[in-house]
Amino acid sequence: MNRILTLRPYLVIISLLFIAFMAITNCKPQEKEPEKEEWITLFDGSDMGDWTPKFAGYGLGENYKNRFVLKDSLLSVRYAEKDTFNGNFGHLYYKHKYSHYKLRATYRFVGDQQSGGPGWAVRNNGLMLHCQDPSSLGLDQDFPISLELQLLGGNGTNNRTNANLCTPGTNVVLNDSLFTPHCVGSSSDTYHGDQWVEVEALVLGDSLIQHILEDKVVMEYRKPTIGGGSISGYSEKAYQEGTPLKEGYISIQAETHPIDFKSIELLDLCGCMDKKAKNYKSYYVKADNTTCVY
Repeated sequence: MNRILTLRPYLVIISLLFIAFMAITNCKPQEKEPEKEEWITLFDGSDMGDWTPKFAGYGLGENYKNRFVLKDSLLSVRYAEKDTFNGNFGHLYYKHKYSHYKLRATYRFVGDQQSGGPGWAVRNNGLMLHCQDPSSLGLDQDFPISLELQLLGGNGTNNRTNANLCTPGTNVVLNDSLFTPHCVGSSSDTYHGDQWVEVEALVLGDSLIQHILEDKVVMEYRKPTIGGGSISGYSEKAYQEGTPLKEGYISIQAETHPIDFKSIELLDLCGCMDKKAKNYKSYYVKADNTTCVY
């Protein structure tokens, strides 16, 4: 009995030291993982609250005829059976703009095109990169000033390349020459049917943009600027010809053919590049050291 009483103070001390050790260990900053990629989920199947619609002829935020829908954990474009196209192309904009990033999306085309839709819009959608601020769109503007990573599905028979480039209100340098036509085909295969397709983009400000399918670069261009045509209804204030496109918003289209997006993710390549910081990432290519955490 006396031995137990004698040992009790030592047991208390040991217990307190153990608790202190555990507290210190748990409070230590986590080891940095500078190479671990931290992808941002732009759409994860649960909601579309971070996205804002804009249809030609309608105000920002109005989801005309509920064409952008969330159902079965998919972000989709849908048209009513008796709905006929009347020129009101639509776009759905993510809430933040970016300059240097990787974008990854998984999508599929389904069903039939909306009645009255243009022939070129069959199984046609796009990931619009470096979009102008959606609040600067004209009421009747059909497409944003942007760079379109064009998504095209095959018709089951003919060859039809995917991840092409279209340039609404923009020009780019392609193969060391200024490219002013509206669209140019990529070097991709054709994707027939309703299969799921994963597409990526590498966007490095205005220095380099790549479209990627199955880990293969199928389109590459540089030095995008505001200019060219293929849009209407824009405000002159937003259309400053010759201005470099170094950043912008991301949007998807409603171009008269139903489509499903399973996921849309982004890896920001702009951030803290101070190796002493806790949130330093080795894959960043553009510094924003105002975000550093020490």
